[in-house]
Amino acid sequence: LERTKEEYTDGDQNHPSGSEKEDTISDGTSKCEEKADVLSSFLDEKTHELLNNFACDIKEKWLSERELIGLPLEFSIGRILDKNQRASLHSAIRQKFPFLITVGKNSEIVVKPNLEYKELCHLVSEEEAFNFFKYLDAKKENSKFTFKPDANKDHRKAVHHFVNKKFGNLVETKSFSEMNCSTGNPNVVITVRFREKAHRRGKRPLPECQEGNVIYTAFTLRKENLEMFEAIGFLAIKLGVIPSDFSYAGLKDKKAITYQAMVVRKVTPERLKNIEKEIEKKRMNVFNIRSVDDSLRLGQLKGNHFDIVIRNLKKQINDSANLRERIIEAIENVKKKGFVNYYGPQRFGKGRKVHTDQIGLALLKNEMMKAIKLFLTPEDLDDPVNRAKKYFLQTEDAKGTLSLMPEFKVRERALLEALHRFGMTEEGCIQAWFSLPHSMRIFYVHAYTSKIWNEAVSYRLATYGARVVEGDLVCLDEDIDDENFPNSKVHLVTEEEGSANMYAIHQVVLPILGYNIQYPKNKVGQWYHDILSRDGLQTCRFKVPTLKLNVPGCYRQILKHPRNLSYQLMEDYDIDVRMKGSHIDETALSLLISFDLDASCYATVCLKEIMKHDVLN
Repeated sequence: LERTKEEYTDGDQNHPSGSEKEDTISDGTSKCEEKADVLSSFLDEKTHELLNNFACDIKEKWLSERELIGLPLEFSIGRILDKNQRASLHSAIRQKFPFLITVGKNSEIVVKPNLEYKELCHLVSEEEAFNFFKYLDAKKENSKFTFKPDANKDHRKAVHHFVNKKFGNLVETKSFSEMNCSTGNPNVVITVRFREKAHRRGKRPLPECQEGNVIYTAFTLRKENLEMFEAIGFLAIKLGVIPSDFSYAGLKDKKAITYQAMVVRKVTPERLKNIEKEIEKKRMNVFNIRSVDDSLRLGQLKGNHFDIVIRNLKKQINDSANLRERIIEAIENVKKKGFVNYYGPQRFGKGRKVHTDQIGLALLKNEMMKAIKLFLTPEDLDDPVNRAKKYFLQTEDAKGTLSLMPEFKVRERALLEALHRFGMTEEGCIQAWFSLPHSMRIFYVHAYTSKIWNEAVSYRLATYGARVVEGDLVCLDEDIDDENFPNSKVHLVTEEEGSANMYAIHQVVLPILGYNIQYPKNKVGQWYHDILSRDGLQTCRFKVPTLKLNVPGCYRQILKHPRNLSYQLMEDYDIDVRMKGSHIDETALSLLISFDLDASCYATVCLKEIMKHDVLN
């Protein structure tokens, strides 16, 4: 699908083909002279001459379309002991000779023909290939490379496919229209840019002034009965940015009125204020708009506050107790004992044919095509979205499905656009998943690991109850209130400690699957291994390199307590908050309850425990 609008940076204008608009790299003569000087300073005259001869021989053979028969397939520069000198030489050789690659072998630098360069020369001009590989090696942040205008759609598709297949983990491509001044007709060009680097875990992010002066605007988002990803997609369309330009510290439920902190890149506070009226129609509002220095990241959330009304309260069948007394008893029970810290059903897409954890399992098993089909599986509803999904599963016609899929389904359309460009192949499906932000891709994998954790805690409590036994894992830090604590904070309970009842059940943690966790040394640990075998993940390293997904794993406390809990029982006619279309008896009893929960705890799970008699029993 061709695009006529630049999506990368706000306000960019079309720029000449074969150049980079930001931080241009095509000041060729001075750069080549500079690289030649570097080579001369590090290489003796004879080695320099031999390198030039090797490069000329390779180039001559390729230009004459002859094979490299009779030529040496590599040339050794020799051993360079200084690490900084080696790095400079690697870069200088590749910049001067983009049709060559350099390989390090025990301090030795070996030069070889770049076969990918030759492959690209079959698709574009030799000049374009030369400049493209120089661009790749330079790795200048915020830079772009543009191929020459190309009116042949099939040929553009082949170029897209080549670049994304060979370098998709490093760069991304898009097609844009630019006006041909001589003919008055639009030309279509392919533009390449480097993918944005994720914040390195554990390292302090660069201040805004060091990241290319990108604008960051923080705000509070209020939404009502709206999926978070749908809300972000709608905001992205209205602001002319892409969903990955939004950052947040956690996900919020659909079926609620929610407030959360968000940050959007490349949008000024004034521009965000200008769309306030438009987004109100979508049951969204933005408040507290201001400029900030950095984005938000998952894991920065401290916790959530909840104000909830539970209406039309009734006793359970065969319960002879007074209703008010039973409600107070249930609340005080959870207040004292806590609740089992399950992930809520909304994390898995409750009520849908395909749950998010099923998609995550397919991704972990590198079943990219299956994951796409699961993602696009329709519900038994006759609406435009599900009609489009049904059509796709029947035909695998991405272009036709795009014409049916509503504009507001941003994730679905992003996948379909990529499938239309790259095809419904394994490689095409990988590129389709790359069209979604990293936070969305990892969301599905985390859904699977969350589902397994839920099963694990049920097994743990059914097997050992509230006792802390030998082989359990406990958290030694009483102040831990999230899942991001290191292995050093986790202790394996010994036989003596278990017999002496040294630890309480609220200290017990269970691992969330990943490559950097330890398992309990009791029946629960064996249960984990049995589950991995059941799901075909015996050898899974919890890394999906093709999608740049790494899942180190973490630990989650099996019990949690609501904090600052307060409540009030009253008749419905006393409550200001009304539900639209409600036909509830206004004389029925209702509960107003407020509490705080740590990050990643679910109010729905807490309420489920309150609305029955006891937690552990």
